[in-house]
Amino acid sequence: MSGRVLLHVCCGPCAVATVEMLRDEGFEVTGLFLNPNIHPLQEYLRRRDAALETAERMGFKLIVRDAEYDPAAYMRAVAFREANRCFHCYEMRLSRAVQIAKRGNFDAFTSTLLYSRHQKHEVIKGLCADLAAGGVPFLYRDFRAGWQRGIEESKRMGIYRQQYCGCLYSEVERYQKELRRDRDSSS
Repeated sequence: MSGRVLLHVCCGPCAVATVEMLRDEGFEVTGLFLNPNIHPLQEYLRRRDAALETAERMGFKLIVRDAEYDPAAYMRAVAFREANRCFHCYEMRLSRAVQIAKRGNFDAFTSTLLYSRHQKHEVIKGLCADLAAGGVPFLYRDFRAGWQRGIEESKRMGIYRQQYCGCLYSEVERYQKELRRDRDSSS
């Protein structure tokens, strides 16, 4: 299979190896930066700019949906569903990606979420397979094989590398250790 693929992009570093792998298979890649989950706004802007820089340096088109950056909508989607928040976050972003792929007459869609060793790979795969029923085929690839290559290349390129998944919950989880350390030192 080859053709035009819409790649949902969560960040610049995750796009590096993913775009390379898709191109190696003969796909024409267009990225989509649509991530209303990212908190705070300054982090969203850093990730957006890193994704734009990655796209420019690698020579692929990147659609940026700043007008759809709506952390309040994300919070409403996951409120009281925190135990399953990742699914709802994936669904919010990827269902919109499918709509954009359909409107743009793409041959398939996929996501850089399938690159990360920290994401719920089987959940993403199942969700995307269900979303493909909307008329745009899901291009499944286990992009994790490019994990180390993406890290090394994004560092070489000097692309901003984030320290947590993106949402408020993941930020707190990432820095919880420092919070405990601060509490312990003030006792």
